[in-house]
Amino acid sequence: MAYNVLIADDHLVVREGLKFIIETNDNFHVLGEAENGEEVLRLLESLTPDVILMDLNMPKMSGLETMEELNKRNIDIPVVILTTYNEDELMISGLELGAKGYLLKDTGRDHLFRTIESAVRGDTLLQPEIMARVFAARNKREEALDSSSDQTVLSEKERIVLRAIALGYRSKEIAGDMGISERTVKAHLTNIYNKLGVNSRSQAVAVAVERGIVQL
Repeated sequence: MAYNVLIADDHLVVREGLKFIIETNDNFHVLGEAENGEEVLRLLESLTPDVILMDLNMPKMSGLETMEELNKRNIDIPVVILTTYNEDELMISGLELGAKGYLLKDTGRDHLFRTIESAVRGDTLLQPEIMARVFAARNKREEALDSSSDQTVLSEKERIVLRAIALGYRSKEIAGDMGISERTVKAHLTNIYNKLGVNSRSQAVAVAVERGIVQL
């Protein structure tokens, strides 16, 4: 069964480029294309994509405005944001609205597919170069935490779990690789969240990378 993708970007060349790449893989299918957020919402009246690849800056209705409207309407379709190198603040807002990933518009084919698959599973997968830029802007949150506190010191197993998460692996896969139960992996995750003062996988990875706790 193929993953159905909706592409939203106001640049035709970007849409066509993504469509060409996506449809080289039989496991993926471009279900529709939109030039702005209004078109996304209109298409969703008749289409049910598995994931939406959405630009942040679009006319009439931006990517962030579209995500806000999706949340208001309780439309639970994962969104992966298409971005460039100069949109750090917007990407932070996208994460807060529930974005499941960020893709640079010149991203590689394999990472594109992996990000889509992660988003459909409900996971968040961030490229290290994006992660470093985005979460460097979240200094206020970090200032509220004492980075020198013993609570932020992760054990070796917690570091292994966190690095695996950053690479897009699921709890079941991590458990198999480490020879532990999935319940133990989730317990490590809970400890990681508590120590870093976060409440999601993507935030944990971002904080750990920014502090140098985990190297990617």
